[in-house]
Amino acid sequence: MTVAKYFSGRTVMYSPEVIEIMSRALQASIQSLPEPVSATQVQTLAESILDTAGRGERNIAVLERIALVELQIAPRE
Repeated sequence: MTVAKYFSGRTVMYSPEVIEIMSRALQASIQSLPEPVSATQVQTLAESILDTAGRGERNIAVLERIALVELQIAPRE
């Protein structure tokens, strides 16, 4: 099974292996946050990981790090 994501005029297909990498990066990034973790924070992390993986990154630590940095600079609600 693959998952498709639409980014800026292009569709990116994710293999099961990449989905596993993204899932592990998301779990690691969520676990590094202090509780309580909001749904908005999880969504921001997930979107960052999807975007970064869509550009070809496959290193879990890099995906996690970029997502956490983007969460820090995201506008607060």
